[in-house]
Order: sequence, then C-alpha cells, then structure tokens
Amino acid sequence: MYPSIKKVIPLKDYKLSIVFENGEQGILDMKPYLNFGVFHRLKDHIFFNQVRVVFDTIEWESGIDLDPEFIYQKCKQVDQVLE
Repeated sequence: MYPSIKKVIPLKDYKLSIVFENGEQGILDMKPYLNFGVFHRLKDHIFFNQVRVVFDTIEWESGIDLDPEFIYQKCKQVDQVLE
C-alpha cells in the first residue's frame, strides 16, 4: 500500500515537493506529463501553483488530480523538503 500525501509545495520548472505521511519526501517532475490530456492546462504557472492536498493525493482547482500510488512511484526521494 502507498502512503498518503501530507504536504505539497509547487516549485519552479513544473516540479512538486511532496511529503508523505510516512515521513518520506520527494520531488515529482511534472514536465513529462504536460502534453497529455487535461495536464496541458498545468503549463500555466498560475494554475500549476494552485496545487493542494485533497484526501490522500494532490489536486488542482479544476479537479485535475493524480493517483497517489503514481505520485509515490514517480517521486525522486530527497532528504529534506524544498521550497
């Protein structure tokens, strides 16, 4: 089972700093996904920066969200949260 997301911070260059409930931390690079389906809307930095934690995952204002298991698998682990 995957850990829930506790905190998300949007970073420069379409990256997200993620903190999981188990204490692990990682960086998710969203650039590879911005040309697919609804994710192209995230190219707008103002919209991208509106990311928030909802239940056990992340979501943007329009309802765009990601599967928490996908986020956990794709995150590059880091020792501390970047802001």
